Amino acid sequence: MNEGASTATPQQQLRFPPGLIVAVVAMVIVLFLPLPTELPVAGHRMLAILVFAVTVWVTEAVSYEASAIMITSLIAILIGTAPTVQAPSLTYGSSAGVSMALTGFSNPALALVVGALFIAAAMTHTGLDRRIALVTLTKVGASTRRILFGAMLVIVLLSLVVPSATARSACVVPIMMGVIAAFGVAKRSNIAAGLMIIVAQGTSIWNVGIQTAAAQNLLTVGFMEKMLDQRVSWIDWLIAGTPWAVIMSLVLIVVVLKVLPPESDRVPGGLAAVKQSLAELGPMTGPQKRLGVVSLLLLLAWASEGRLHSFDTTSTTYAGLVILLLPRFGVMTWKDVQSRIPWGTVIVFGVGISLGTALLTTQAGQWLGAQVVEHTGLDKVGPLGVFAILSAFLIVIHLGFASATALTSALLPILMAVLLTLPGEFSRVGMTMLLGFVVSFGFILPINAPQNMVCLGTDTFTPKQFARVGILITLIGYVLLLVFASTYWSWLGWI
Repeated sequence: MNEGASTATPQQQLRFPPGLIVAVVAMVIVLFLPLPTELPVAGHRMLAILVFAVTVWVTEAVSYEASAIMITSLIAILIGTAPTVQAPSLTYGSSAGVSMALTGFSNPALALVVGALFIAAAMTHTGLDRRIALVTLTKVGASTRRILFGAMLVIVLLSLVVPSATARSACVVPIMMGVIAAFGVAKRSNIAAGLMIIVAQGTSIWNVGIQTAAAQNLLTVGFMEKMLDQRVSWIDWLIAGTPWAVIMSLVLIVVVLKVLPPESDRVPGGLAAVKQSLAELGPMTGPQKRLGVVSLLLLLAWASEGRLHSFDTTSTTYAGLVILLLPRFGVMTWKDVQSRIPWGTVIVFGVGISLGTALLTTQAGQWLGAQVVEHTGLDKVGPLGVFAILSAFLIVIHLGFASATALTSALLPILMAVLLTLPGEFSRVGMTMLLGFVVSFGFILPINAPQNMVCLGTDTFTPKQFARVGILITLIGYVLLLVFASTYWSWLGWI
């Protein structure tokens, strides 16, 4: 058996990923296409790099971390040897090419992502996230409907204090599996399937409602600052997104109950099992209390930005991190959290910002935006029509992406360039935020979001069951987006 394994491994290593071959071929084809007169050489090369990036991300030919290194290298080499946009007789040079490839790593949005990941790691390290989830579940009762509602309530509360969708789902899933075991139902029962689908899709819904709940939201804010020299504050995002998220949370519970009707209305022993798990945690520890206080202070600081103080979300988050890392008073050390931080996410995020920034610096994004407006007639449909068309495009294209961060990196700068090209008076910042909401629509396929895959790994539901619920949630969510865009968000001045 060992000999067979040793002979199979080299063959697997020698097999070149087909998706990577397609990505390279597609990039070369774009590079050799006739150069449009209004598009700079550097912009032409950036479009080729964009095609490479999208193909690699969609096919998952290599890991996101490996793709980030490839994209960085391509920007450094292809743009470094290209004529500059301002003076075509000069080339950017290797130093400028490398700087452009790494510019995302100096963006405040990346710093906020790192800070958010540290807070999520602190929650896991102290066990405060698990305690919050269990305490919440003890308050909801033991009927199946109440348990489903309780699972959603847990997601909402953790979305406020755990700024990582994957970390939230990884915390909640083991607790819900314990609840399912206490129910005495099969793993493939409708109760188990509905509970896990609510955890996955509820997480995506509340990625819309809370700015710090997901990395793609922070990437959206980073692009706002880069392209529009403006940003949406944490509280303004909350005011805009929470009503939609609340309604969709209720819709999700109703849809799950209709599509996957529970086998029984009562769950004997379920509540007792949750209380037992909470009792096993013992009293609240000192680190948990201190982390709870810091988390509440951060929420207050985020919510009062621009009203009670002038510090942005990144600054206040890092102030909280300083407290959490202080000797004696803090709740963690570097050793405690370094293995809990998904550093690959940080790399991909930084490269995503670099990719978007390079598309703009080389005028590739502006050229693509102008082409979209010219050939689609978006300039004739008004702001609501623009939002409806671009939202539908994002929802459909998301089916091919396994990462909302990758989707945001590849497409949001181009869509923002489209918004800047369009005539008329409407809020470009607001429209960008609303399109950022749509990026979180990973409801149909398990592969469309990490939290979906975490829940799928429990083997409690099938992709078909997930899609049956997800298609309805996507359609209802899209219609609700348009209703909000024509009423509530318009009244707020975001469209």
